[in-house]
Amino acid sequence: MSLDGKRKAILRIQSALLYKIREFFYSRKFYELMPVLLSKCTDPLMPDSNSSIVKVGEIEYLGERYKLTQSMILHKQFAVSNGLDKVVVFSPNIRLERPEKSSTGRHLFEFTQVDFEVAHARKEDIFRLVEDLIKEVWGWISRVCRDEFRLLNRRIRVPTSPLKVYTSHDLMERYGKDWEIKASLAEKHPFWVLCFRREFYDREDPARPGHFLNYDLIYPEGYGEALSGGERETDIDKIRKRLKEIGKEKEYREYLDLVEGKLIPSAGGGFGVERMLRYLVGAKHIREVRLFPRVPGERIIL
Repeated sequence: MSLDGKRKAILRIQSALLYKIREFFYSRKFYELMPVLLSKCTDPLMPDSNSSIVKVGEIEYLGERYKLTQSMILHKQFAVSNGLDKVVVFSPNIRLERPEKSSTGRHLFEFTQVDFEVAHARKEDIFRLVEDLIKEVWGWISRVCRDEFRLLNRRIRVPTSPLKVYTSHDLMERYGKDWEIKASLAEKHPFWVLCFRREFYDREDPARPGHFLNYDLIYPEGYGEALSGGERETDIDKIRKRLKEIGKEKEYREYLDLVEGKLIPSAGGGFGVERMLRYLVGAKHIREVRLFPRVPGERIIL
């Protein structure tokens, strides 16, 4: 069974996308780290209200239990706190999502995330970096893959900076609990959303307790979340308190001992390659952009 022309066009665009993203970060002097697949602890993805993880994957090896990587946030923060001012990694992530997430069209339980972190950065620095990436990568790929996009009947809209910025509170008030998809459908270009109560490593706004210096980037046309990130918490006591609130302090004890007194301010984020590719090619479901898709609830052979 051979692949049809549209599937080959998508894979050609994927190849160009990976090449150009890597070139973008290299040109800005990021250190590229090798991905970590197993660790004693990983991103808990909680108390993020959008997370629907059934469980964290684990294996046993030589009497030790190791978790499958859900994101490389802990490794990124450690790296930038130890002399690497800017890091990026093309990281395979395993997130064992509930089967009903298949219906969103954008969830995979195995995907590739471009994870990046910048020492001493603020959220505004990350906004500029990501917006530059979008303009440079999307503009270039629309030219070099012109024939492939024509075959797919898709035209890329390259946005101008700055992108619109909203708060999650404003969008919740305007659209209700389904604000993400409704706001995405209402916009023609990607936009930023600020302030979510979620993982222990995101920094709370010292001027506004209960508000957080984190952000999501949302694709337009109903494609939803593109990127999540934030400024990072460095106060070990605040980190311990938030881990205790979600019953995870014991699980992260060795990690906390390793980084205590060593974390420096940083900010960063991560975006899924498959989600970006899905948006660029206009695919209805994310399974269309992976040759070997890992969709929650769907049977796997290869």
